Amino acid sequence: MSSKPSIGDIPIFDRLSDKDVKRIAKAGTEVNVPANWSLMSEKTPADKAYIVLEGELSVRKGKEEIATLGPGDVVGETAIVSHKLRNASVVTTTDACVLHFTRETVERLREEIPTFAEALDAAADRRK
Repeated sequence: MSSKPSIGDIPIFDRLSDKDVKRIAKAGTEVNVPANWSLMSEKTPADKAYIVLEGELSVRKGKEEIATLGPGDVVGETAIVSHKLRNASVVTTTDACVLHFTRETVERLREEIPTFAEALDAAADRRK
């Protein structure tokens, strides 16, 4: 796999200070996930979000792939921000490394770091 991006390299977080980027990175848990692993399922509660550090993910509605995500992409935030059930499933298509956040962690970081909240809101708005 190629070198992992830092979350400070992710475009939606480019307005965050280095201090805030470090707080966010420290709040997540780095997880290595094998290919063909389901990270989240359509029509389930919004209990987690991920930042992709390495690998590729397939976003699917039913059996149709609607997007492919890779390093630097955020997934799972839309359902948390919208307080709705997941509108798609996400499956790894390669071995992947992701930064995992619980819903509670995302909500806490949104309260503590307004720029983080703005970045997630903007990402969620683009996916509605």
